[in-house]
Amino acid sequence: MDRRSTARSIGALAALSMSTFIYVTSETLPIGLLTLIATDLSTSPSAVGLLVTGYGLVVVITTLPLTRLTYRMPRRLLLTSLLAVFVVAAWLSAAATSYAVLLSARVIMAVSQAVFWAVVISTATGLFPPRVHGRVIAVVLAGGNLATVLGVPAGTWLGQQAGWRASFVALSAVGFLALVAIALLLPATVAADAPATTGTAPDARAYWRLLVMSALVVAGTFTALTYVTPFLTEVSAFSAGAIGPLLLLRGIASVLGVALSGHLVDRYAGAAIAVPVAAQAVALLGLYVLGSVPVAAAALVALSGLSFAALATALAGRVLQVAPGSVDLAGAGSSTAFNVGITAGALIGSGLLSGFGVRSTALVGGLLSLAALALVISRRGGRSRRGGPGPRHRDRGAVEAYGSLP
Repeated sequence: MDRRSTARSIGALAALSMSTFIYVTSETLPIGLLTLIATDLSTSPSAVGLLVTGYGLVVVITTLPLTRLTYRMPRRLLLTSLLAVFVVAAWLSAAATSYAVLLSARVIMAVSQAVFWAVVISTATGLFPPRVHGRVIAVVLAGGNLATVLGVPAGTWLGQQAGWRASFVALSAVGFLALVAIALLLPATVAADAPATTGTAPDARAYWRLLVMSALVVAGTFTALTYVTPFLTEVSAFSAGAIGPLLLLRGIASVLGVALSGHLVDRYAGAAIAVPVAAQAVALLGLYVLGSVPVAAAALVALSGLSFAALATALAGRVLQVAPGSVDLAGAGSSTAFNVGITAGALIGSGLLSGFGVRSTALVGGLLSLAALALVISRRGGRSRRGGPGPRHRDRGAVEAYGSLP
């Protein structure tokens, strides 16, 4: 790769990371603008909350069929089209004069996000040699983590100062910049002809095991994370004013987790998944035991952010290895598993909150994370007992579900 093409690839990577930033920001921004939107559109706060939960549900339903439908579209055309839809949907959101129009705009935006997350990782890694794929994935996902640290707080502040519509106008403008950058910098390759279209070591069993583990650990995370604010105020006795800084601390730890995992994935594939899952279990179970100690609670909330972000990076890299067929469709399945885990975790946490109190969300979240860790350990243990796969099964068994230490 010459210097010019390398610079172009780096620019395209930055544009893809910017795109993850705007999608993650837009998905959760209504939470920060909830009161403003509800008042302006004369609707209830719970209805505004549906703008977030309904968004996630649309992503779950549409990811696989839409990814299959758009599989052979050139990446540049596909991604610029998705961002064009995002830009229009953000403008529609800003111009909405009723809740129905705003909800419709959110559905349109969610449809574009469904396909975006299925293809963005394979597109980015296809620009660079395999030895740096872990770091490439980290850069792409760093945009999403920066959204929680900067995007949502900034969008909330802008909405408070200039009205909630201004926040969506700003998102539309940033989305347009990302669209132009991708149109100028990303090669017009067809997905079916791209180098990263199939997994480097296809393994159907490993892939499905990965999806189950992903759903479990994500459900564990969001069982606790969805209700972290009442946990910190009721159990840890933090003031309401301290919640913002604590969530900022978690966001900063998440960015650090992505950076660390990016280097780990390229060297120690197995540890890159096993360590974050174990750390997530420790963080959530630790919150259940030590949640009433403010300093410990703050540290454990930060650890949960670091471990979850590191795990997301490692899982994205692992999908590129064990995808049994198309990496795009495998990415769509992984995205669906994540969103299923998010939805399930929020529902489990809601039931626990009303039945057993907020402290139980950390306990159950930790237990779900332990179940995910058991899948990691059982697979690695099974490998050590069996030894390497024989030639007859090498196409499916060459790489097990969670990698190995080189």
